[in-house]
Amino acid sequence: MSTLYVIEDGAVVRKDGDQLKLFSAKHGLLLQMPIVQVEGLVLMGNVTVTAPVVRALLDRGVGLVYMTGEGRLLGRLQPAESKNVPLRWNQFMAAADSGRRVRIARAMVRGKLLNQRTVLQRAAREGVSGLQGAVDHLRALVDRLDRAETLEEVRGVEGAGAAAYFKEWPKLIRVLGFPFPGRVRRPPTDPVNALLSFGSVLLLNEVLSACQVVGFDPYVGYLHMDRYGRPALALDLMEEFRPVLVDTTVLALINRRMVEPEDFETVVGGGRRLKPHALKKFISAWEEKRRTVIQHPLFGWEVPYWRVVELQARVLGKVLLGEIDEYVPFLTR
Repeated sequence: MSTLYVIEDGAVVRKDGDQLKLFSAKHGLLLQMPIVQVEGLVLMGNVTVTAPVVRALLDRGVGLVYMTGEGRLLGRLQPAESKNVPLRWNQFMAAADSGRRVRIARAMVRGKLLNQRTVLQRAAREGVSGLQGAVDHLRALVDRLDRAETLEEVRGVEGAGAAAYFKEWPKLIRVLGFPFPGRVRRPPTDPVNALLSFGSVLLLNEVLSACQVVGFDPYVGYLHMDRYGRPALALDLMEEFRPVLVDTTVLALINRRMVEPEDFETVVGGGRRLKPHALKKFISAWEEKRRTVIQHPLFGWEVPYWRVVELQARVLGKVLLGEIDEYVPFLTR
């Protein structure tokens, strides 16, 4: 089983019997694989998918993701929603309860801060100096978070943690040609931020899929619930995984020289994006990461990271249904 990423401009995805075929306007047949082996289809830029492909995938419970050539998520075509009405009902009630909302948001931010701290600690063990101050500061922020009683306080701690963490990133990047001015999102104006932003889109897609499987409404969340049209719950569940999946993948791509400064191009608006050949490298590294098998610290099961994301969504579901008391974030080691 694998996710198919189509980045060839003008490509067409067709169904031929039980096979999915990818055709290029210039080069003809590029790829052929059994439909039963497709676990996801991601379309970037000017790509056409025929109606039989769409139906075959939806019949199997497989969704389609549409992205711009720059890597911005446009939308998802997915199978019919879960019929888990009790879960969504409890999800909505918890969002309307300020106390429960703060407790859930606090746990999610705690996971993010501790995982950011672990990223820095790993770098220190690998020989990067000057990180102890930030490591200690993140620990202190976790203690401060435990005393936060309002959503504004929780968000303030999260923001302080992000600032302290990304301030150390120039030390974590151990090759020349990748200056890091700090986190810049819309648009990402340098290669490092372009990698982080694209990784965040891929992670968002992963979490949206988990929300769909478990039965959540991805737009009703706890930490991010303040803007129309924002998939708040998906963004909430992403937080603890950003350092674990996105940040470590980006740092590995740079420090192992799998991408170079010349692998990026400037787009309209001044943003930066990966060129097609380097985009394939990122997608390959991402797929390797999401399929890495680890032992889940709460359940003790050996599962790939993509399954960990779903398990965390299920943990939240049990909290909302009253089966367990508190949300326990995923913590890496």
